[in-house]
Amino acid sequence: MTATILDGRATAKTLRGEINDAVAEFKEKTGVTPTIAVVRAGEDPGSVWYANAIKKTMTKRGMEAQLHVLPETAPQEKLVALVSKLSADPNIHGIMVQEPMPKGIDEGAVKAALSPDKDVDGVHEVNAGRLTMVAPAGRPEGVGPFFTPATPAGGMEILRRHGVELSGKHAVVVGRSNIVGKPMALMMMRENATVTMCHSRTADLAAVCRQADILCAAVGRPEMIRGDWIKPGAVVIDFGVNDVEGKMVGDVAYDEAVEVAGMITPVPGGTGPMTNIMLVKNVLEAARRQVTK
Repeated sequence: MTATILDGRATAKTLRGEINDAVAEFKEKTGVTPTIAVVRAGEDPGSVWYANAIKKTMTKRGMEAQLHVLPETAPQEKLVALVSKLSADPNIHGIMVQEPMPKGIDEGAVKAALSPDKDVDGVHEVNAGRLTMVAPAGRPEGVGPFFTPATPAGGMEILRRHGVELSGKHAVVVGRSNIVGKPMALMMMRENATVTMCHSRTADLAAVCRQADILCAAVGRPEMIRGDWIKPGAVVIDFGVNDVEGKMVGDVAYDEAVEVAGMITPVPGGTGPMTNIMLVKNVLEAARRQVTK
């Protein structure tokens, strides 16, 4: 068996075309350009690269991205004040505060200053809480509108676009971070999957992974999940991004897994390309909500 490759690049390309049309229609109707403010303290190389990628992607969609950069030595009060100012600015529709934040910064205080309506990466406790409390798909949601983190949202979009049925399936998520593992588990549960969350204290992790119809890896350890951990025919979503001697690899041992799984995302080219475009989609949605209030 050789798995079907879930091509994130191709899926992202399709989404970009759809968003281009939606942005053009929105601008024509409202005269408003959807705009995101990307906030960073310091010059973390990964954050610098991602901010530039966001700006490039937004510009190509006919949208706008503003980069607001503070020195790494900036006090917490200054970062909180900047986020508060942007939250109050009616010309800013989305805000993303990049991580990692400098040492000594209380991330909770910074996120609390963020308007939930502009939190396009789903990190504010209001958005996280609504994701936790939203009703299963097909029922009245029971909560106000919310945003989900772009990375797991991209994983869900890949599953949807490739016709992967979640209802009644056993999904296993390895990793419990607030930006990938937890929201991915909640989103799959909303689609009526039975979800098991695993982490560093999970006993016999390999045995739990072998039970998964859908296995999601978001642990940040290169090729930790081996081919013999995967149930034959399972769908594997790999969120891992690990640099190993200059080569990007996922959390799944791809060469082994591709011979066992039914479907699998490659690294690179799987979930990665989806993250950026899902953030852009959230910015457009934020602008719609704010302009049509």
